[in-house]
Amino acid sequence: MKIEVDKNNCIGCGLCEENHPNFFKKENYTVRLKQTEIPEGLENEFKQTAEDCPVKAISIF
Repeated sequence: MKIEVDKNNCIGCGLCEENHPNFFKKENYTVRLKQTEIPEGLENEFKQTAEDCPVKAISIF
């Protein structure tokens, strides 16, 4: 599975970085992905992070 951040919607709240600092890096008013491939076994954690995003800027596919 892969993860993506819609930078047009992201408000840079930092919730995703708090949950997964090895994947997300807050930069100004948005978030940058450090890597896009979700490790096997962590899919549910990332799905929860995507659901928790206040502006639904995180997509998993």
